[in-house]
Amino acid sequence: MPMVRMKRLQALLAPTAEDDAKRSSAEVGFEMSFAYDQQGLVTIDMEVSAELPLQCQRSLQTYIESVQRNSLLVVIENVAEQDTVPESYEPVLVEERRLVLADLVEEELLLAVPQVPRSPHSEEIELSTDGAVEASSGENEEPTHRPFEGLAGLMNEKADKGG
Repeated sequence: MPMVRMKRLQALLAPTAEDDAKRSSAEVGFEMSFAYDQQGLVTIDMEVSAELPLQCQRSLQTYIESVQRNSLLVVIENVAEQDTVPESYEPVLVEERRLVLADLVEEELLLAVPQVPRSPHSEEIELSTDGAVEASSGENEEPTHRPFEGLAGLMNEKADKGG
């Protein structure tokens, strides 16, 4: 399914240099299996996969978030049925006995987008009070000052002496 059809998702994706050409060719893969469970409920086993271009909030660079989601859904016809759905299922409300598959796929991708996108390859960034920005390399870090470090030892000594 073309990713350009998913308007709500498009608003969350990072702009790219070849934005129009890249987005129009980007595809979302999905597979759905429909069945009835032991209670007679219509179930949908859905797998969704996509490569989403997101903007890292640490480096502000675009990176690709690989999404692989699997969900087990159950079809309900009114909101009142939601309370009777077993916990292993996610309820999906149908309107006028119609289910729009593209909307289900888009919902899964929206759920997969991190609240704060961060590239796994970005460095930790430290801000100082003077406004300087430094990338943390993990080397040459001073040990943390722990003012109450000795307190535990003193409390143990006091307890040993009969306190």
